[in-house]
Amino acid sequence: MASVADPDMHIMFTKTIEEIHSKHLQAYEEIVDATTDLCQSHEEILRAAVASCAQKCKDNEMLFETVHTYKRDLEHKNMSLKEKRQAKSEIQPDTRRDDMIQKIEKLRNEQDVMRDVIVSQNKANKKRIKVLQQAREIFQDALGLEIRKIQGELVQFIFKHINPVDDDSVYIITIGIKEDGLYQIVSSDPPLECVPALERRLKETNNLPAFLANVRKGFITQAKTVK
Repeated sequence: MASVADPDMHIMFTKTIEEIHSKHLQAYEEIVDATTDLCQSHEEILRAAVASCAQKCKDNEMLFETVHTYKRDLEHKNMSLKEKRQAKSEIQPDTRRDDMIQKIEKLRNEQDVMRDVIVSQNKANKKRIKVLQQAREIFQDALGLEIRKIQGELVQFIFKHINPVDDDSVYIITIGIKEDGLYQIVSSDPPLECVPALERRLKETNNLPAFLANVRKGFITQAKTVK
């Protein structure tokens, strides 16, 4: 049995401590990298939302200015009609004024629709960011989930701790976000038979954390059947 005073024993102990420390540093770096990628993805989504809102506001300002111009023209026209009424007992209907009123009404309706679209887009962007944050908090640390943005609007969710025989083996589901804000399943590695049903459920509920939980269950069931 090696003595505590044995120099070789001291070297072995020091080497073991250094290896453990190195593994901890590597794990910490992986967590920091994953968190950085997620933050960058959130920042890109927010920047796109802000740019869209800024453009919509600019368009609204132009619409408001057009409406004000029509209002000023209408006021001048009303003054002119008032003078003509004083000079004549009967006047013909002013079709131009009616057309202008209709145009102003149309512009108001378009502005209301555009405002609703902006509000809806902002809500959708905030909801997607909140869902991604919830998914990260629920799965990343406890279940060995890694979230990785690969290109455009595609995001990979990489699962570990699935196969008890090979704990480090990875299972990947790739998801895209369409223009209407709905999620679209791009691929599954290895292929998962229940993906079409899970995708339909995701489109109905828009509940990404629940979808990821069901995907993980599907991978676990598949790993048990494949020995």
